[in-house]
Amino acid sequence: MPINKTTPEAMIFDLDGTLFQTETLLLPAYHATFEQLRAEGLFQGETPDEKYILSGLGMLLEHIWQLVMPDADAAVHRRADELLLELQVEGMARGEGKLYDGVADTLRELHRRGVRLFIASNGLEAYVKGVIRNQGLEPLFEAGGLYSAGEYATRSKVDLVRQLLDKYGIQNAWMVGDRSSDVEAGHANGLFVVGCDYAGFRKEGELDRADVRIADFRDLPALLEA
Repeated sequence: MPINKTTPEAMIFDLDGTLFQTETLLLPAYHATFEQLRAEGLFQGETPDEKYILSGLGMLLEHIWQLVMPDADAAVHRRADELLLELQVEGMARGEGKLYDGVADTLRELHRRGVRLFIASNGLEAYVKGVIRNQGLEPLFEAGGLYSAGEYATRSKVDLVRQLLDKYGIQNAWMVGDRSSDVEAGHANGLFVVGCDYAGFRKEGELDRADVRIADFRDLPALLEA
């Protein structure tokens, strides 16, 4: 499918590592999750190194837990899902979690210019919508446009983005994200891909195929003028 590099009618954003500094909410909840798993007799030993959960950001949750707890069974993984979501939602309510510098103002500027804004994330529905709502960003996004693998039960971000494009009749959009799954989802759907190279979660080479890379989210509006 040919890549359309003209000024987009819409931008589709990944959430974790793109808009949201995930670790500011995730890591306290991660450690609390393992405390509870141990209390319930579902896990023994030390909490797995944070590097495993951070390296899995952008993946589907089932794949993340296979990295973090490869020897645990599926029931333990599902309980970890429940606990991590619950603890992150509680953290949001306490005001935990931060956006990257300039994200809110940049999104407002894009919205002011008439760009339609969407989310496509491999996270759970309550988490994705909760982050956007608690950060006060919801009015900037298209109604119903916060897409998550948790809500739509997609097996890949390629499918999630395709559903979004079809639902809203979008012909020309940019995909903006920090992982190879974002690059793949964008190109498989004929989108121009902006790679966000500032989170530090990615592996070497993940953004090599992005059409352009930015080192600061605030660089995004200038790409519209290039």
